[in-house]
Amino acid sequence: MLVLGRKKGESIIIGEDIEISIIDVQKDLVKIGIKAPRSVSIVRKEIYENIKEANIEASKYLLNAESLSSLKQLLDSREMKKEGSGED
Repeated sequence: MLVLGRKKGESIIIGEDIEISIIDVQKDLVKIGIKAPRSVSIVRKEIYENIKEANIEASKYLLNAESLSSLKQLLDSREMKKEGSGED
């Protein structure tokens, strides 16, 4: 981890298109400003961690590729039987 000291009004540059500026410093609170392309996602770490945990939890309920393939084969075979019997 790179650790830098910055004062109010100073900035750091990340890559060619991200600038982080120190806006204000009061006791134990530092306000920062971030200039970045709209395509760059910027979220507070605690929000990122919540989203990550929710995605992991949700993925437990997703069908894996093998299950999807088996389900497709089952549905296809039922459709073929239905078409062969003349049902609609």
